[in-house]
Amino acid sequence: MEAKGQLEASIDRLLNEEKQMRLAENVAGTRKSATEILKLCFEAKDWKLLNEQILNLSKKRGQLKQAVQSMVQQAMQYIDQTPDIETRIELIKTLNNVSAGKIYVEIERARLTKKLAKIKEEQGQIAEAADLMQEVAVETFGAMAKTEKIAFILEQVRLCLDRQDFVRAQILSRKINPRVFNADTTKDKKKPKEGDNMVEEAPADVPTLLELKRIYYELMIRYYSHNNEYLEICRSYKAIYEIPSVKENSEQWIPVLRKICWFLVLAPHDPMQSSLLNATLEDKNLSEIPDFKMLLKQVVTMEVIQWTSLWNKYNGEFEKEKSMIGGSLGDKAAEDLKLRIIEHNIIVVSKYYSRISLKRLAELLCLTIEEAEKHLSEMVVSKALIAKIDRPSGIICFQTVKDSNEILNSWATNLEKLLDLVEKSCHQIHKETMVHKAALKA
Repeated sequence: MEAKGQLEASIDRLLNEEKQMRLAENVAGTRKSATEILKLCFEAKDWKLLNEQILNLSKKRGQLKQAVQSMVQQAMQYIDQTPDIETRIELIKTLNNVSAGKIYVEIERARLTKKLAKIKEEQGQIAEAADLMQEVAVETFGAMAKTEKIAFILEQVRLCLDRQDFVRAQILSRKINPRVFNADTTKDKKKPKEGDNMVEEAPADVPTLLELKRIYYELMIRYYSHNNEYLEICRSYKAIYEIPSVKENSEQWIPVLRKICWFLVLAPHDPMQSSLLNATLEDKNLSEIPDFKMLLKQVVTMEVIQWTSLWNKYNGEFEKEKSMIGGSLGDKAAEDLKLRIIEHNIIVVSKYYSRISLKRLAELLCLTIEEAEKHLSEMVVSKALIAKIDRPSGIICFQTVKDSNEILNSWATNLEKLLDLVEKSCHQIHKETMVHKAALKA
């Protein structure tokens, strides 16, 4: 009781002092008095009184911004020293109420929200944690360090993925421009000019830009895996593969390069996939995993691939992915791999044949006639190739029928080329004639 009476007397004395300093607009004095009150409450371990004094001091008439900021920063140091979770949550909520709507403590509010969201997540309340994080728009905070902003947004994305909210995860991920990870961190930072906003240093627990790059692309792989967007997953792995720390360690880059090869083969054929495929084949590191180099060469070569022999050879490697970094390829991947091989074979056949019977196509693809027709029709619909099926006679025609305008244009182009060649030939003949005449006169 005596100690409590002394504490109240000390706080009353400091409150009078704080009032005098505040009315005199003495910033340093007001800050010192306010923080001393909080310090006394903390040392006495009176958490209820601490919360009351924080609210009381922040609501004082004409309270200085600097004093509120100092109080919030001081009280944040006490969060980890609270005796139990309930006290911790109560203190965080008090500080959140004080910092709500105040731009000069927006960074502190963001950090408090992150702490509260982490507690909710540990309690298994993923949805509540995600909702809490989404309330804070850190991209508008001018004074927050770039790495801290990115780390905060990535935490928002992760929580959305954890609660299966893929639409919101995509919206939040677009707040980060991937080019920001390519910034040169070795360059000297420019000194801020007078009048510029001062950017705070990121806390020690915030990852570096390259670490954030890896986290970002790992989250994007999780997002793209939901819809089996194989090409985008491959591009994400390619970005992770380019990180110096990954490229220098063979234990890290070999599993990533394996994933790149798998997803390149799984991705539907298009110009981007073809470009990535050729670029990967030129990678010298691919010689370390010769089986995958052979797999990519098979896909690039315009030859029919036998599905059974391919699957027998790579089935073991496919199953091995479960124990590798990044996990298994997914349940649907084996079906999609077979589909891609069928599509590759149909494209190969269309390059070599202008007309082919449906029966012969089915034999080349090792499929039934119905399956071959189904896959061909799907490729025509997706505009992967041009073909027409004469079902009564069972003939497939891969040649495109040109209209009259196209035929006339091609004739006109050919005639123009022919006339150019004739003109060049005449010029050369005339030149040779002039040279010989000059030689005879001499």
